[in-house]
Amino acid sequence: MSLTVEQLDNEIALKSIIGHALHVFPKSFINHNNEIILEPRNNVYFSLNEVNTELDFKCKMFAWLSRPIAKELNKYWAPRVLDSFNQLLRTNFAKDDMYKIYDRLGNDINRKLTIRFIKSNYDLTLLD
Repeated sequence: MSLTVEQLDNEIALKSIIGHALHVFPKSFINHNNEIILEPRNNVYFSLNEVNTELDFKCKMFAWLSRPIAKELNKYWAPRVLDSFNQLLRTNFAKDDMYKIYDRLGNDINRKLTIRFIKSNYDLTLLD
């Protein structure tokens, strides 16, 4: 079975962003359960199951990293994880932005809004 051009492009883009994530998050890795462990010491991770595109990966980033950055990580770790998050997505979110993102997109509560947010180039006014 051969892949379509779109499927091949999706696969390349997904592998690229995962590779970039493993680069910008120090000590990150993918475990045997297909979870990407982005910050091992603080157990910041999410499952790569059902992640088929770069967009899926970005949605998971907002769903599962917004809470630790906004609420769980201490004053040492939160800025470091946020910095890696921003490097990966080429954004410049502040911690206050992550509170709003967590409130509206965290825990994958609104995937449609998350997709609109990503496709809008991260327009925070969509979350008001």
